[in-house]
Amino acid sequence: MKFVSANGASIPALGFGTFRMPGPDAERMVSHVLANGYRHIDTAQIYGNEAEVGDGIRRSGVARGDIFLTTKVWVENYKRDAFLASVDESLKKLKTDYVDLLLLHWPDQTVPLAEQIGSLNEVAKAGKVRHIGVSNFNTDLMGEAVKLSSLPTVTNQVEYHPYIDQTPVLRAAKQLDMSVTAYYAMADGKVFEDAVLKAIAARHGKPIAQIVLRWIVQQDLIVLSKTVSERRAQENAAILDFELSSEEMTAIHALAKADGRIVSPEGLAPAWDRAA
Repeated sequence: MKFVSANGASIPALGFGTFRMPGPDAERMVSHVLANGYRHIDTAQIYGNEAEVGDGIRRSGVARGDIFLTTKVWVENYKRDAFLASVDESLKKLKTDYVDLLLLHWPDQTVPLAEQIGSLNEVAKAGKVRHIGVSNFNTDLMGEAVKLSSLPTVTNQVEYHPYIDQTPVLRAAKQLDMSVTAYYAMADGKVFEDAVLKAIAARHGKPIAQIVLRWIVQQDLIVLSKTVSERRAQENAAILDFELSSEEMTAIHALAKADGRIVSPEGLAPAWDRAA
């Protein structure tokens, strides 16, 4: 298993994501992937499946201390009192005393960022959260969050796949000693029809999903894999027994385009950084 270290956190590089995963599927798949080697599970309050994720963790038989569990506070809960109550509710649903990583899910200007970061620090200092971070932040917000926090900020979870250039975020994270966690790695399925990726996959005798996941992990980043298929989950985990050449890495990077971003909800998305 590969780990990424950032600001005192050691995070399994391959995580299992549960975005848009109905409760029964979340419980089934979380139990399955943990029983078959995954050790990093990602959910969020807004996903509506924290309770089933907690059930899946219990069903897996894997010790809680061996699992890196992430959840995210939704923007409607950013005021301090609502924030603290929502974390307690998440812990109750997840059937655990703590989460390993708690993120602010999206930027939100209706509550001062200082208050949001203060609440993150408060729950961490209370022992309910081991590490704190952000999600969908641009580089300016990343820097501001770090300055406002008395505790280390360990990751920014962002959309990242071959069609989006996230160089500014990756560079900022390195300067801040933060990790980057990639979601939407399969670009909503677009990668499966890509000629460049098909050629690289054929050369290695690997599925395209493995090539994309390997490309991200080989950059010393964290990536979330998501599937409701046990077979595909097993395939997605098999990314550490091969390596992409520097030419292949460059060829995949070259697929990025100016309009490659997929996730940018109005009212939530910040002013995204433009790649140089």
